[in-house]
Amino acid sequence: MPRFIGSIDQGTTSTRFVIFDESGSIVTSHQMEFEQNYPQPGWVEHDPYDLLDSVHTCIEHAVRKLCLLGYDASDIECIGLTNQRETLITWDSMTGHPLYPAIIWSDARTIDTVKTLSAKSEKGVDALKHVCGLPLTTYFTAVKLRWLLDNIPVVSQAQSQNRLRIGTVDTWLIYNLTGGLDHHGVIVTDVTNASRTMLMDIHSLNWSPECIDFFGFNQVLLPRIVSSSEVYGTMIEGSLMGVPIAGCLGDQQAAMVGQQCFETGDAKNTYGTGCFMLFNTGPKPVESTNGLLTTVAYKFGDAAPAYALEGSVAVAGSSIHWLRDNLGVIADTEELNELASSVETTSGVYFVTAFAGLFAPYWRSDARGTICGITHFTRLEHICRATLEAVCYQSNAILAAMNKDSGTPLRSLKVDGGMSNSDLCMQIQADILGIDVDRPLMRETTALGSAIAAGFAVGIWKSFDELKNINQEGRTLFQSTITEQKRTKMCHGWEQAVKRSFGWANVATTVPTHEKVFVL
Repeated sequence: MPRFIGSIDQGTTSTRFVIFDESGSIVTSHQMEFEQNYPQPGWVEHDPYDLLDSVHTCIEHAVRKLCLLGYDASDIECIGLTNQRETLITWDSMTGHPLYPAIIWSDARTIDTVKTLSAKSEKGVDALKHVCGLPLTTYFTAVKLRWLLDNIPVVSQAQSQNRLRIGTVDTWLIYNLTGGLDHHGVIVTDVTNASRTMLMDIHSLNWSPECIDFFGFNQVLLPRIVSSSEVYGTMIEGSLMGVPIAGCLGDQQAAMVGQQCFETGDAKNTYGTGCFMLFNTGPKPVESTNGLLTTVAYKFGDAAPAYALEGSVAVAGSSIHWLRDNLGVIADTEELNELASSVETTSGVYFVTAFAGLFAPYWRSDARGTICGITHFTRLEHICRATLEAVCYQSNAILAAMNKDSGTPLRSLKVDGGMSNSDLCMQIQADILGIDVDRPLMRETTALGSAIAAGFAVGIWKSFDELKNINQEGRTLFQSTITEQKRTKMCHGWEQAVKRSFGWANVATTVPTHEKVFVL
């Protein structure tokens, strides 16, 4: 009898359900996109029910495909979950219904909130870094919640009446998939997601009273923190009713597990909606002095946690969606790659994709998207190539910071995610980094990571050694083909372009948060 593992991969622009076998190979899957909402400049929202509905849809379609292959839904022993991190969902504990749309991780409405919070401490944006490992920025969950409490009466009223339940996407999904309000759904979050809220003590892995007091969240109902690999509850309905949900990781940590970055010094870079590089620092948290984030990499059951340093790029694949959906200049990613590969260089064009500010290692929430170096010679092909190069330059800046923090330069980088499907993009990345870029044949490593966590919880695998042969065949190694002199010149031009993106988010170009906002 086959032993399959299902994986819910709830991302920023799409949801998928992937079914793996014991060897880590994909049996079948289903994926769908859902609506992105941009109600004001710099704002990004999702309907929490769209996220939940997309999960149900993907599960049912994938199971139907599984049955057409001659298998049965009962062959799926467990389910893992991985999700977009930092995104905030608030709901009423009395009704189980959302109080406001989900505020997405890349949303930049909280610039004023960050300034106000930073002014509360002599340490400024590092006020809580010694506790949670994170600086105050628009990126993290707690800052978004503070904005809601300051601006949305229905949310602040729920807090004052002890009805305000909050969570990241993992909490919302597990709660509803295991029963919701009517059937006492489980309200949990795993340590990797909790480590992105600014509310968890990175050392004790518990909610921090100091952080909760700092933000003024004393009456907020928080989920219970659990490990990344244990049985949380079972599916309440559908084709997989009764199947345990047994693994949970934030998407970037899931990719780290899927890439088997289990040793200190292992690193991976995921090119999705954003781009995220994680470096395994071992069993103790390491504080960066170069603009990186300290985060939990994973925690399997009762075993000790592993930690990581992370560098985050806010815009990667979403820049391609912007060219397609907002400007209408390309039909799809394939056309972008064709156009970009038709020219050998950008002819001096740099595209700083700071649509909602710049993350690591710059941390400039005032930056905005900027294209530099345009001439009469510039064509769409150059813009397309500059779009691919943008994420590669930002990844290079993160790698330089990681090398400084670790003291041991990386010699190769494992990659995955949608943009890694582009041979051109990965070759550009190898050229700009000056090190080997290692890409697996099967790039669904985020889904694989949550499947591994779930599989460990139910005994499909019992040690990391059993995973050594998973997803190792057909790897592609991209090596640099340019000189160090050319690389230095290209990167210098990028840094000049980055500087020109600073300072655009001011009262003249951004809707102030003190203006009246629409309440659902």
